[in-house]
Amino acid sequence: MTDAAADRRRRLAALARADVGLLEESLDRLDPAPRYDVLKPAETGLVMVRGRAGGTGGQFNLGEMTVTRCVIRNDSGTVGVGYVAGRDRRKAELVAVFDALLQDPAHADRLERDVICPSERRREERRTQMLSRAAATRVDFFTVVRGG
Repeated sequence: MTDAAADRRRRLAALARADVGLLEESLDRLDPAPRYDVLKPAETGLVMVRGRAGGTGGQFNLGEMTVTRCVIRNDSGTVGVGYVAGRDRRKAELVAVFDALLQDPAHADRLERDVICPSERRREERRTQMLSRAAATRVDFFTVVRGG
């Protein structure tokens, strides 16, 4: 995978996990507001989630998950895609808009700073909080070996 593809993948993941409020606020701050055509309107469907036994073993179907996707093309002709967990059509459209904008070097640095980094930071903060709450309830068991 090229660096550009890995970077786009990271950005799309951050956008998909971002709060829709952050995306709306960031879009409102853009001047001029981006114009785009919807190529595929946001639609909701199911995808099969697969897992691996023990994380490395054989694959198995874990279950289905609701996903919403949208595809747009901005005025410069760049195509943006948005895939989000759940049924939030507006969020899928916003992710697609930001995906297209982030592919343009003129917008990429500012959006990386104003949208992607805050989203990644918030996700890491939530993860840290969750791990600390889980650690507070951790019980360490030990075995006492009796004479013998």
